[in-house]
This record gives sequence, structure tokens and C-alpha cells, in this order.
Amino acid sequence: MFLPESMSRIVIVGANSCIDETVEVLYDLENIHLIDQTVDADEGFTLGTPRPYSSKAAERLLKVRAMEKDLGINKHTKTNPISESEIRSQITSDGVESVEKEVKVVLDKRNDLNQRITDLNAKKKNLELLARLPIDLDMYSGYKSITCMVGTVERDPTQAIGEMGEVYASMDKKEGSVVAVFVKNDDRNKAQNILSEHGFSEIAVPEGKGSAKSALNDANIQLDTLNKELEVVQKETEVLFEKHKEFLRASEEELAAETEKGTLPIRIATTEYTFVIDAWVPTNEVEKVKQTVESKVSGAYVSIEENRDRRQATSEAAETRFQTVPTKMRHGNVTKLFEYPTKMMSIPKYNEVDPTVLIAIFLPLFFGFMVGDVGYAIPFIILGAYGLKFAKNPDWRAIATVLFFGGIWAFVFGFFLFGEALGMHFIGEYEAGAVTYTWAGLLGLDHLHEFFEQFLMNGHGVGKIDAEYVGMLLRLSVYVGVVHLFIGYVVAIYNKSVQHGFKHGFFEKGGPLLIFIGVVFVGFALGFMLIMQDYSLIEPIKFLGLDLSIYLSFTMDQLLMFLGIGLAFIIVGAVLVARSEGAMSILIETVDAFGNILSYTRLVAIGMSKAGMALAFNYIAIGMIAGISPDPAVAGDGGILMIIIGFILFCVLHLMIWTLAILSGGLHALRLQLVEFMIKFYEGEGTEFSPLKFKHIKTISNKDIKEA
Repeated sequence: MFLPESMSRIVIVGANSCIDETVEVLYDLENIHLIDQTVDADEGFTLGTPRPYSSKAAERLLKVRAMEKDLGINKHTKTNPISESEIRSQITSDGVESVEKEVKVVLDKRNDLNQRITDLNAKKKNLELLARLPIDLDMYSGYKSITCMVGTVERDPTQAIGEMGEVYASMDKKEGSVVAVFVKNDDRNKAQNILSEHGFSEIAVPEGKGSAKSALNDANIQLDTLNKELEVVQKETEVLFEKHKEFLRASEEELAAETEKGTLPIRIATTEYTFVIDAWVPTNEVEKVKQTVESKVSGAYVSIEENRDRRQATSEAAETRFQTVPTKMRHGNVTKLFEYPTKMMSIPKYNEVDPTVLIAIFLPLFFGFMVGDVGYAIPFIILGAYGLKFAKNPDWRAIATVLFFGGIWAFVFGFFLFGEALGMHFIGEYEAGAVTYTWAGLLGLDHLHEFFEQFLMNGHGVGKIDAEYVGMLLRLSVYVGVVHLFIGYVVAIYNKSVQHGFKHGFFEKGGPLLIFIGVVFVGFALGFMLIMQDYSLIEPIKFLGLDLSIYLSFTMDQLLMFLGIGLAFIIVGAVLVARSEGAMSILIETVDAFGNILSYTRLVAIGMSKAGMALAFNYIAIGMIAGISPDPAVAGDGGILMIIIGFILFCVLHLMIWTLAILSGGLHALRLQLVEFMIKFYEGEGTEFSPLKFKHIKTISNKDIKEA
């Protein structure tokens, strides 16, 4: 669960005559991570060549994808899956070529019509301009000594042309200005320069006789005819879409699989008569692979070369292509949802702890603590559940995961610890001079007091924003940070112990842990000495109806002892850090320990900022706009209109807080995992386990049919 799955290296040897059968079995097993053969890695072996059928499969795949694009078929097109054997039979029977021939007839007709419509629209656009000039189409050409220039202009060139030639112009800023200029051939260049200065852009004059208006009417008639023909062709295309969508989607999937299988030999070692495949397999499935290959492929044999341990020395001693062991993360259905943040950083190495389980515990916990409100938690849970059920994009599923599980924790903290929803406590009494809205007071549900007294320490929880509770919450966030960071330091030692042995692991990573413990002791002692009165502290924590309050009291001698213990830890840790990382790292580790612990106060800072905004917005919407006050003596009468406006404003403002809670709560909860926590032990840069397999979506594999 914490370490990736153990891997073993196997070698599969067989005759070239059974390579296709072997490849089929390996893809069916879905647990073979191929080790690519390198050129001249083994004497007497060369890289293989693609199988004879791969080029034909690739050619057909290109045809299928082209037809899908032309017919508008994509990955979102809903189709019923086809069995693998059936689609193979259709492809082998030249089904792709048959469909291509049928589709090509319709597509050629459609493309021809589209081209003709495009050309006719361009002609129509020019005719619309020419129709505004009093010149027939045949009058624009056919001269020996006169040049005609027709086009659009930005400014009227009539005066500039002057007596040089004849100008016909129609100026219209909205529809576009058009001119026709007739000049002698000798004045052509001069006229062109003048027209260029007026923003001239030449247009083509369609061939024909008569007026441009008459030609425009003919063009419109032709366009109507062509568009009607195009509508008929579009319907034919839709028929082809429905008729062939299932075949084309299934064919693409099957041909992509065939193409990949056909090119697999270029990744393995071969001789004139044999092939050799090196691969990684999960250790607990090695025997299954050996038995399956040797029983289903006559002439193929499997040799188990090694069960790779996790010591770094073992990997470094291996041949270069065998040094990197792929990482197969192993998680349950819930923790698997939290792989995204881990992979966002990097894939864990084969010989280091996979932090996904720890992220699955602490990320939603921190998010829920920062939100800590039933009113915001319920939409989070609903939206997260919806996303997990319907979202396919990994980014959206990652967000939905945090919203759902973080929402559950937000509900737990909001109901049992803070006792509030939308910034208001469930029950409570009015305090003179304070703005205290409660749900029981607003809704007139006085009987809620008896119910909540059994669960929420008289309904108040610790959500009130006053010095006593805020101080306790700040200290609580520090306690949480100490535990979280301690786990990170311990995991760092464990990683190095797995890779190099405990002695090496402790000497390399034990120093930062000892400095951290020392900083905790020193900070604890100094905090009591400098801040706490009488060197005592009461933490009034009540949760789930239980009194979890902490009472601490120390003497000065005891605090000095804690201070001495902390300094001793720091000194020993500094020696280890200097030994492994250099003297400069002592200061860095010490400052980092203080800074990282204090970073966890953001858990309360963000939670209190949310609560403060909610408190202010409730006062604005309920008190100032709706005219409702917790004090009956000063309650106003805003009227039904102001109550409605206040309610709308109440919803809008809390929606803003809810959105900010996603951004601030989600980002800072993630930051505490990736920056403060994982940086203590996580290196990453591993290679993900990628077995030979195909995901059947539009086809049903023969293996699944047999199992059914």
C-alpha cells in the first residue's frame, strides 16, 4: 500500500513462427511491462521488423480515421460495442474498403457542391458591388487602347483621376465603396498609383453580358439550387453516419490495436529463427504469466531472471536497461482517486513510499477543517458526488474527489465542532452589543436547543470569533502540523533505509528529524515561558459531544528541562546534518522546521477569514437590508421587498464565499501536502508501470466473451 508493488524480471524466448501468437497472449495477460531492446545490447541479436500485416492495418486505420472526420464521427459519438471477432471478420472481408467506396461517392458529391457554392458566393459578392454601377458586364473588357480597373476603395478617387479618364463610383461606408476607372493604356501606371493612395483593392469582374443585377439574380437562383442539392447530400451523409458509425468506431479501435501489435517486434531482440522478450511483471503474477504463456504458445518459454529487491545498490549493479524498475501503484477504490496529486508531482520510484495514501487522509481533512461549515459542505458533497459519477476528464475528477471527501469533513467539523451553517450557529443567545444571528432564532425553532445540547456543547462549538477560541484553534493547527511533518520526516528515514539500510537512512535523514523534534520542544517551552500565564494552558476542545479539553500546567524547572532537551536534539541533529549535507544546511533545516510548522496556521487563518466574511455578509443582508436584528428591541421593519432583496443578496454573497472556499481551501490544503509535507521525503521521477494492453471501449474482447 505504501510501497509500490514488487516486480520481477522475466525473459520470454520462442521461435519466430509463433511470435504473433505470443504477442496476442501477452496483450491478453495485461501485466507485461516490456523492456525495450537497445541496438547491439546483446551479441548476435538485432531489433525485429514489423509484422507483414502491420502496414495494411496502418493503411486501413488512416482510411477509417479520414472517414470518421468526414462523417463527423468522434470519440463522443455513442455507439454499441461490437465483439472483437466480429469486427475482425468484417475488416478481413474488406469491410473498410467497401465502406470507403460507398462514403467516397457521397463525399465527392458534397465536396464538389461545397466548392461550387464557395465560388458562386465569391462571384455573388462581386456582383453585389458591380450592380451599383451603371455598366453592363461586357463593357468592362474588350478594349485595345483602354485599360479598365475595377475594385473597392476607401476614398473617392474621382477628383484625383480628373480628366485622365472616366470614373464610375458608388461610395457606401456600410456596404463598401466600389469604382470602375477607364484610362488610356499610357496612363495605366499613373492611375494605379492614384488608386493605391485611395485604398484600392481590385476585384474580378465575372464574364457575361447584360447588367450586373441580372447576373446577380441568376447567381441567387443557382445558389438556391445548389443549396437544395447540398441538403439532399447532407441527408445522405447523415444516413451514412448512422449506418457506419458503429463499424468505423470499432474498426478504429481494432486497427489501432493491430498496428501496435504489428510494430511490437521492433522493440524486442530477434535472430533469424528466434525472438527474445525482456519484461517486468508484478512478482505475485509471475507464475501465472509463465504457466499461461507456455501452455498457450507452443515453442515459447519463460525464464524468471530475478525478483528485484528495493536496494539502490541492486539497481545500480544491473545492466543499464534493467536498472529502472517500473512503479505499479497499488490502491483501493478510494485512495486511487487521490493518485492525481501524486502524479502531478511525479511518479514515485520503485523503492520509495507512495504518498497517495497519506494525501488521501490529510488533503480532505485539511480542506474540511478550513471550510468547517455545514451550509457549504452539503453543496460540496453533492457536486463532488456528481463529478465522480459523471466526469471523465482526470482534472475534473481530481477536483470532484477533493470536493466530495473534503465536503464530508467540512460537514463533520461544521456540525460537531463549530456548530454552524453559512456563518451562523445553530443555536445561541443574543449578547448585548454583539451581532449574533442563529438559525434557531431566525426560524423560531426554540426546541433545537434541547437537541443540540446533546451534541454541540450547547450549540456554540468553538466557532465564535473571539480571542479565546482563535488562540486555541491556532495552537491546534500547530499541533496538527507537528504530527503531519513528523510523519514526513519518519517516511524520509524509511525511504533511505529501504534503499540503503537503516544506518545509512538514519545518518542521512535522521538529522532533520532530530532538529525538528528539538525545535518542537524549544518552541513549546518558550511558548509557555513567554506567553502563558502561570505556565498553564487550558484547551477547551469539545467534539462529537465529548469533552476533549486539554489542561497543561508546568513549573519553570520543567520548562527549562524541555528547553534543554530540545537544544540537545538540535545539537545532535546538527551534527548529523553537517555530516551528510554540510554545515550550511544546519541553519536551513532549523529555519525550515520553524517555518513549516507555522505554515499550518493557515488552516485557521483561512477558516477564520471565511467565518469573518460570513459574519459580515450576514449582518449586511439580514440586518442592514432585511432589517432583522437578534435584539427584538431594535429590530427593524424592512418590509417584504427588502426581505426578498436581503435574501437574494444573502445567497449571492455566500455563493462568493463558497467559491473562494474551493480556491483557497483546495489550494492551501494541496500546498501543505506538496510543499511542506512531501518535500521532506519525496523524490519521484519514477517510471509508471505500463503493461501491454488495450482498453476496449467500442469492441468487446474475446477474453471477456469467454469469461461471460
